[in-house]
Amino acid sequence: MICIGIEGTAHSIGIGVIRNKSGLCNVLSNKIKTYKPETGGIHPREAANHHAKYIADLIKESVENAKIDFSDIDLVSFSQGPGLGPCLRNAATAARALSLTLNKPIIGVNHCVAHLEIGRGVFRDCKDPVLLYTSGANTQVIAFAEGKYRVFGETLDIGIGNCLDKFGRNVGLDFPSGPKIENLAKKGRKYLDLPYTIKGMDIAFSGLLSTSEQYYNKKLSLEDICFSMQETCFAAITEVTERAMAHTEKDEVLLGGGVASNKRLCDMVRTMAEDRGASFFAPSIDLCIDNGAMIAWLGFLMYDSGVRMDIKDTVIDQRFRTDMVDVIWRD
Repeated sequence: MICIGIEGTAHSIGIGVIRNKSGLCNVLSNKIKTYKPETGGIHPREAANHHAKYIADLIKESVENAKIDFSDIDLVSFSQGPGLGPCLRNAATAARALSLTLNKPIIGVNHCVAHLEIGRGVFRDCKDPVLLYTSGANTQVIAFAEGKYRVFGETLDIGIGNCLDKFGRNVGLDFPSGPKIENLAKKGRKYLDLPYTIKGMDIAFSGLLSTSEQYYNKKLSLEDICFSMQETCFAAITEVTERAMAHTEKDEVLLGGGVASNKRLCDMVRTMAEDRGASFFAPSIDLCIDNGAMIAWLGFLMYDSGVRMDIKDTVIDQRFRTDMVDVIWRD
């Protein structure tokens, strides 16, 4: 089965084409176009206008790069939520139009679950991991239990990506700021004390953010601030991930989300996993960031397990939580 996926939850519009190959995800094409605001953070309406401008050409380009015809597509999948309303609506509208034009079934999927399933889809040995999901708006530690993906820990305020981006915006770094902060952190030499906030299994970043901004206003080294932010943020989410692994007795850990492309975070989680005798998995960067291939793969899994949707079922849900999905494609 060949499935096309349309991702449009936030600043990126992504179109992916995948094929199921012996139970693994064979990515045929995965095209992404990212909205970058001239100033400030993501403006939902401007991001949606960006997506509307490029989505038709991106669909055509992705199909061509997959070396298939539109008639070869068996299923249309799209990100139903969570995300920014205007962006989600554009992705859903494009998916509905494509589904009706091709007379092919349509499936709306949970964006967060898609980040987890693409990891299981490209690694044959990744069977039952704890997922550390780190993106702009989302920071969650997720694992499968009793028919659903349960959230064992999450941010109480802002996502780790938003924390980094907001700091970067306030000190004059371009959006997205995460890669710039990662490069600056490599030059940092001195650790600065920052709030390390873990409450039970949940974490918070707002105190760390405000303290980092205070350090910057006091003219402390930007490299040292970035180094300290990364060390503190990543240590906290690694600790919560290890707790979840101990609680669930799982011996696999999987990274997902845009921040998972940070090498320092990967190194910290990998070291934790190795110390536990556990397996560590991290997809390639193009599959960690928001992308259409992960949407297509989850759509295939849902459809293959018997899920069906009509057009009336494809209404977006900005607050579509990870643990609201019935995971009937897993035992």
